Amino acid sequence: MWLVRHGATEWARNGRHTGRTDLPLLPDGEAQARAVAPRLAEQSFALVLASPRIRARRTAELAGFDDAVVDDDLAEWDYGDYEGLTTTEIREREPGWTIWARGAPGGERPDDVAARLDRVVDRARAADGPVLAFGHGHALRALAARWLGEPVAFGRSLALDTATISVLGWEHDTDPVVERWNA
Repeated sequence: MWLVRHGATEWARNGRHTGRTDLPLLPDGEAQARAVAPRLAEQSFALVLASPRIRARRTAELAGFDDAVVDDDLAEWDYGDYEGLTTTEIREREPGWTIWARGAPGGERPDDVAARLDRVVDRARAADGPVLAFGHGHALRALAARWLGEPVAFGRSLALDTATISVLGWEHDTDPVVERWNA
C-alpha cells in the first residue's frame, strides 16, 4: 500500500489541526503534488483512493490520478472543538494533550479512527495488487499503525511531511512492514 500525504495548505504550514475544514492547496502545495507524479508513474496500482477533502483529491489529480475513488474512511482525524487550533493553543486549555491519547472533544477518539482505518486496511489487502491512497498527516500515520497491527497511538512515532510518499508492505509475505516512510 502506497500512501501520499496531500501538498501544503495554509493551516498545515502553520501547524493548525485541519480535519473537516476543506482548505485548498497553496501554490507550492500544488507544485509538491506535481513533483510526486513521476515517482508514482513508475508503479501500477490496482486501486487508487483519496480522502474526500479537496486538498487530498487535488493532490491526487495533480499527481496524475484524477480518477481516484473517494473513500470517506481516509478523511483526516475529526479534531472537533480543536479544529483550526495549534497544539500549543490546545495545551493552554488542556495541558499534556495529544491527539494520539485522548482524541478531541466534539471530534473523534483513537478507537473511532482505528475502526474506519481498519476498513481501509481491509480494502487494500483485498485488492488485486498495490493500492495508492491520498490522505492526511494524522490519518495516514494512524493507518500505518493499523497496517502493522499496532494501536493508533503508534502513529505518534511516524512523522509525515506534506507531499511525501510512504510504502507499506510485507516481509516474507506474512509480516506487515513499513518499506519506505516520508520519502
